[in-house]
Amino acid sequence: MRYELYYWPMIQGRGEYVRLALEEAGAGYTDVARRGNGMAAMTRMMEAGKGTPPFAPPFLKAGKLVIGQTANILLYLGSRHGLAPKAEAGKLWVHQLQLTIADLVLEVHDTHHPLGPSLYYEEQKAPAKKRTDEFWNTRVPKYLGYFEDLLAANGGIYVTGRRLTYVDLSLFQIVEGLRYAFPKRMKAFEEDIPGLVGLRDRVAARPNIKAYLASDRRIAFNEEGIFRKYKALDA
Repeated sequence: MRYELYYWPMIQGRGEYVRLALEEAGAGYTDVARRGNGMAAMTRMMEAGKGTPPFAPPFLKAGKLVIGQTANILLYLGSRHGLAPKAEAGKLWVHQLQLTIADLVLEVHDTHHPLGPSLYYEEQKAPAKKRTDEFWNTRVPKYLGYFEDLLAANGGIYVTGRRLTYVDLSLFQIVEGLRYAFPKRMKAFEEDIPGLVGLRDRVAARPNIKAYLASDRRIAFNEEGIFRKYKALDA
């Protein structure tokens, strides 16, 4: 099956977690909105008004299925491409972890847009600085400490043990994104999460991921996505 991924063509965003899974799996897919009239096609699917239209991208078309929400897409792909445990309990556990990562991604976004996405960053600089300080003082240690402990408890290779899952790919993206957006803060914090840093390196060295990162399919981080670099927030 060749998948169709629908997501904004100029950013990594939430679609990147799906791209990483598809790339690791070696699955054939088209990043629809990055081609021709793909943006129009994406809009038409969201405005269909019948069937199971997605609320927002990313969403994945797999045959007749249209699957929205990042964690939901990864739940589907994981069991079909060896990126999740086979047992139901394991699948639900990995899905639960991905939902926790989704919560973290939202908090990352709120560092630069604490008053909401309808305002520019420049209109909320002071609240953003306050939110970012709180994020790094309390939220980052809580989230990344949790995953660091899971790694250690399960042998330190991958989060659930010796086999990679889509959660490991997503944690790679979290580390990469925090390094981009907050290089000073992240450099100082990495000594507290050696397991996650090692996980990031193992994922980056996997052949399919390594090839993807070196290709033009990997969109560069920029200040339109979730991870944004603002000097004032990285003090």
